[in-house]
Amino acid sequence: PGRAKRLLLSQLFQPFNLQAGGEVGCDGRAGELSCRSQKLMLQAGLIHPASPGCYHYLPPTVRAMEKLIRVMDEEMQAVGGQKVNMPSLSSAELWHASGRWDKMGTELFRLEDRHGKGYCLGPTHEEAVTELVAAHSNLSYKHLPLRLYQITRKFRDEPKPRFGLLRSREFYMKDMYTFDASEEAARQTYKLVCGAYRSLFDRLGLPFVKVWVATGNISGTMSHEFQLPADVGEDRLVLCPDGRFAANVETLNGEQTSCPTCGEKLTQTRGIKVGHTFYLGTKYSSVSNAVFCSPENKPQLAEMGCYGLGVTRILAASIEVLSTEDNIRWPSLITPYQLCFIPPKRGSKEEEEGAALLDGLYNDIAEALPHLAGDSVLDDRTQLTIGKRLKDANKLGYPYVIIAGKRVCEDPPVFEVWNQNAGEVLFFTKEGVIELLSKAQVP
Repeated sequence: PGRAKRLLLSQLFQPFNLQAGGEVGCDGRAGELSCRSQKLMLQAGLIHPASPGCYHYLPPTVRAMEKLIRVMDEEMQAVGGQKVNMPSLSSAELWHASGRWDKMGTELFRLEDRHGKGYCLGPTHEEAVTELVAAHSNLSYKHLPLRLYQITRKFRDEPKPRFGLLRSREFYMKDMYTFDASEEAARQTYKLVCGAYRSLFDRLGLPFVKVWVATGNISGTMSHEFQLPADVGEDRLVLCPDGRFAANVETLNGEQTSCPTCGEKLTQTRGIKVGHTFYLGTKYSSVSNAVFCSPENKPQLAEMGCYGLGVTRILAASIEVLSTEDNIRWPSLITPYQLCFIPPKRGSKEEEEGAALLDGLYNDIAEALPHLAGDSVLDDRTQLTIGKRLKDANKLGYPYVIIAGKRVCEDPPVFEVWNQNAGEVLFFTKEGVIELLSKAQVP
């Protein structure tokens, strides 16, 4: 109740340097390899390097990540996902049993406790979740399908971390692990989760492609990647122009140049992997003896799948593919703040009346559209011109910028509204502004 609390840009912990030029490396040093998203995120005060491959996520980035996680939760729960949280410390015994302690090699961050017991910091949790399910000996076919997922920090000892959050040593991932009573049921789960991934990327407005790949270190019998085409991508992809075939080049035998379905010549592009799906069969359930009681009252191994989404990688990749060289553009659903308000310049003839009218508009929007009440920033740097603050707002990627300019003193007052994603400038009274903003979505 009462007045909406203002978030002032001068008080937001976002130490940006929007004028910084030149290349910025993976740990912030000049002259090293970088990419658009890394440069923009460093300049905008969205991330700050801590050590090679590790970053501080500053408040706007945490907000974007929390919004993305809410969208992921909606999609995972729509396909029957139940959220869990497993330890980052994973016992070496589990990894030895699955054979991946040696297979993963130096990618694992390994450590010992004071008793000499070995652990790794989990890059993924197949072993841990299978042991968890196997520990419940009364599991019945009636409890299946079981679809468990978490969204948590993961660790991988990258030999050359680079490109900011696109390839880091510590990152956030959504990983789901599924347990089904039969291969047919597991394949149906696979189809459902792939559909949820499609829905997620469609809602974010990201131009993804689903490509076939080999199963690699995870193992299993079927695997696909969800890729965002981008020049900086580390994966080489081949695509059918009619959309009938797509694959990661690494998975193909020899040089395949034509679509195996329609014969059309394949085109090549590069991509950033943002999601990965695997049908695992009984590879892990057989190691941990993750069984359920069948209708015939006999123990039977669960058929498994695993499904990953790179949370922080999606944040960086979306900036990579949607932004210009100088201006950040977010998927509008997960932008840190939907609105930026710019009051008149200090000392201008509109200063007093314009500031009061903008203040009133802020309150009216909070009352009419309460979901946007906490999604607004007021650029109170009134010592700067409106033009300079508008330029900064454009660089930071707010979808809507609302300005109390020269026309705010008209009768009725008219506000200048920049709809950044549509690339248009509009002039509205208070009612028009509220109507426009009613279309803004917040998860």
